[in-house]
Amino acid sequence: MSESPVAKSGSRRAPRLDPLAIRRTLRDEGLKARHSLSQNFLADPDVLQAILDLAAPEPGRRVLEIGPGLGILTGGLLDGGAAVTAVELDRRLVDRLGRFHGDGIAAGALKLVQGDILDQSIAGLIASPFEVVANVPYHITSPILHRFLGAPPRPERLVLMLQREVAERISAAAGGMSYLSVFVQFHAAVRIAFVVPREAFEPAPAVESAVVVIEPLDPQGESPRLSVADEAGLWRLVQVGFHERRKMIRNVLIRQLGQPADAIDRALAACAIDGERRSQTLSVDEWITLRDALGVRAPGQP
Repeated sequence: MSESPVAKSGSRRAPRLDPLAIRRTLRDEGLKARHSLSQNFLADPDVLQAILDLAAPEPGRRVLEIGPGLGILTGGLLDGGAAVTAVELDRRLVDRLGRFHGDGIAAGALKLVQGDILDQSIAGLIASPFEVVANVPYHITSPILHRFLGAPPRPERLVLMLQREVAERISAAAGGMSYLSVFVQFHAAVRIAFVVPREAFEPAPAVESAVVVIEPLDPQGESPRLSVADEAGLWRLVQVGFHERRKMIRNVLIRQLGQPADAIDRALAACAIDGERRSQTLSVDEWITLRDALGVRAPGQP
């Protein structure tokens, strides 16, 4: 269940944002979102404050911020004492952030990187342990999730603004699963913190958004759930299963894997999976046990 975007605080006083800063910045500097970069500036101070409260910056904590935009949230992270590495694709916003935070007033430290986050070496950007805060451009959501969850070093935690539909998909229970759901939940615990209306952005996007909190299960890769080879086989099996998501899993596996029907039936029975179920009803653990039972390997593996 999602939560309301209400500030949460303990004994430590959380940094507070200027509620007028966003609109004032847009007006005074004539900044407009660039459609070519899928930009929508988050302009609701209550939502920004709620994200900052979830991020909970503290002195010495390392935060990788993707797409800092106007730098309002960046300033809050710095005021909380965090060491922030901000990666921004838009050169004009990088220049603005450099001017705004270059005077050393903020409590934390800021490292600015101009470029596409998908082109960066994560290990080269920031040392572990670290956390990620991002308003993710909707068209690169899946690559972002694969980049930060697919291999170590993984962040300790991610606080992400996503399209609401995607947020609901990756946090779905068995019955509403997708390939991306299985991938994310194999690697991490995920929950929706709160929903964000279209009107919170400038300009307003066509869809609602949601803020999710993702906590990787094995950030440093020290205790993987499967070997590299077995995990590759798992993703092959899941891709196969969702190739015909509206069909019965038994028939899909027979068609897509090329194994005899009796072998598929034995594997399903061993996993206590009804062959008439659809792929979206299988849990992560059921996919893992089914891979084990079928011995699925990635292409090219012995």
